[in-house]
Order: sequence, then C-alpha cells, then structure tokens
Amino acid sequence: MDKSQPTFSDLELQGCRRVTRRQRFLDLLDEKVPWGAWAARVEPFYPKAGGGRPPVPLGTMLRMYAVQVAFDLSDEGAEDAVTDSRAVRAFVGCGESPDATTLCKFRRLLEDNGLGRALFEELNASLEAEGLRMSTGTIVDATFVEAPSSTKNARRARDPEARSSKKGKNWHFGYKAHVGVDAEAGTVHTLRVTPANASDLSQAAALVRPGDTDVWADAGYVGVAGWLGGCASPSAEWHVARRKGSVPGGERPAESLLASTRSRVEHAFHALKDLLGFRKTRCRGLAKVENRLYASLALANALLAARAPRPQGPPACAADPRHPRAALLGLLRAAAGAA
Repeated sequence: MDKSQPTFSDLELQGCRRVTRRQRFLDLLDEKVPWGAWAARVEPFYPKAGGGRPPVPLGTMLRMYAVQVAFDLSDEGAEDAVTDSRAVRAFVGCGESPDATTLCKFRRLLEDNGLGRALFEELNASLEAEGLRMSTGTIVDATFVEAPSSTKNARRARDPEARSSKKGKNWHFGYKAHVGVDAEAGTVHTLRVTPANASDLSQAAALVRPGDTDVWADAGYVGVAGWLGGCASPSAEWHVARRKGSVPGGERPAESLLASTRSRVEHAFHALKDLLGFRKTRCRGLAKVENRLYASLALANALLAARAPRPQGPPACAADPRHPRAALLGLLRAAAGAA
C-alpha cells in the first residue's frame, strides 16, 4: 500500500487545528505495529490475484482489522468507522473502504490459520528490536473473558466450549485468559486460553519462560509448587502473595513490594479491557477467542511499550544489590524461606 501520495482525507485532516485522541491513538499504532512483518506472515495465506476482481491490498485489510480489534467493533461497525471517521479512513489508507463481508472473510482467514499468535509474536519481536528492555522475571495472572450467555440465537444455545466459574460472589460465563507479563517491560509475553472453570494453577508452568529467575503471583497461586513438578524453569523462584489477614505486621513492607510488582499485570488487563474494550467476546469457540485475544494483546503491548517505564518492580534489584529496593527483596525472600 502506497501512503506517500496524500489523499483528500489527508488534506482535510491537515486543515484541522485540533488533533483528537482517536488520531493520536491511531498514530501510535501506525508507529509501533510492524506492518511489513505482519504482512509477511499473512501473505502466504492471502488470496492471490487471478482472472477475476483483484483482492483488496493486504496492508489495507491488516489496518482495517487492527481498527476492528482496537475499538472492539463488529464487521459492520468497522466498515462504518472507516466510512464515518476521517482519522480512521486516513489510517486504513483506502479511497473506498472494504465492506463488512470482505472484513469477515479476512478475519476468518486469520482465525482458521491461527495467525493471531503470529501477529502477537511479530509485534513483541519488533518491540525488543527497538530496545524494549526485557528482564528475567515474570508476573503471572488470569482474567475472565465473558461470553454471551443468551440463547436468543439461531442455534438456541450458548457457546458450547465456554464454561461457568465463580469468583467471590459473582458468576462468570466464558473463558479465562492466563498471561505471563515481563516484570521489567510490563508487556505480555505468553498467553494461554482456557474455559472459565479451569484453575489458575493448571496453566502456571506454561506461563514461565525457560530463563526466568523470579516469578510473582497473587494468592490464587498458593500451592503452585505441588502443580509444577518439573515442568517450569528449574531456576525460577516463586513469590506468591499470602492470603489477606495472614501477613504479620513486620512483614508488611516486603508484602507491599510484592504487591507493587504484581500491579504491572493489572496494567496489561487495563489496556485489554478498558483501552481496547475487550470485556466480552463476540466469537464462539475457544480457537476463535484465542485468536482474538492474541491480536488484542498485540495492540495492548504496543500501548504499554509507548508509556514510560514505572519505577517499581524488583527485576533490577534482583540483579543489582545496590538497587534501593534490594533490601526489601531480601526481606521478602527471607520471609518466604521462614514460611
């Protein structure tokens, strides 16, 4: 796709005095997403030009799909957004927007070939190549992704692969996204998707990278040692939060450090659910939900990487004893050893 020649939409945008938040958001995606690498991964599966009508340029479809994921839109909603919004139309870079049917076929092509994970991996590789600092620490956690529970549809049934689970006093129907977040960069490096009734502990080993030396988790992972066996990284030291009310007063500073470290995984969930709006899936079936989650977390990582790194977090103090928080990390490890 040639974006060197300005369109009428580009000229119209240049005359606007105020840059909208949507425009700034799309500019950030335009800068952070490796469009060339994405196109290279999808191109072997994309239809080739034949004797009939030529296909829409791959770059245009990738950008339109990114708009759909970034704003959590239906196929028709994405078509309307390209038609109605000058900023979105300039981002997609097409004179005439592809219709909803074309986008639906492209989305299914990505789902059928599991290309959401490929887009996720390419974006993470691009961020690392740009200098995003990765650590040897991982924060693990899980969050519910709701699925429609209504049976008012053609099949008169709910999603057959989704399940129900209770957290506190609330019931959730759908799936669960288990993520491993880099403790230094704050970006998601590993994703596993299960039905909602799967235990957090069942995916703990899969979220730890081979080179990780420290893993942080909340109280939902109490007893993780019994689940790991020899599956996880043998050098990883787990820092699991204790249940509320079970922390003595003298150990609260160390527990506070643990909580400040774990907070980075909540930033990833905030980007996924609040900034991108992916709270309830539109897809049916585990494979489709997983593909959409990979694509959504790829864009979430782009947003997280654009922010300045926060000062808290022990990856640096785990490697440097001169770090001001190294003493608190020593308290934490001593408390864990005493327990």
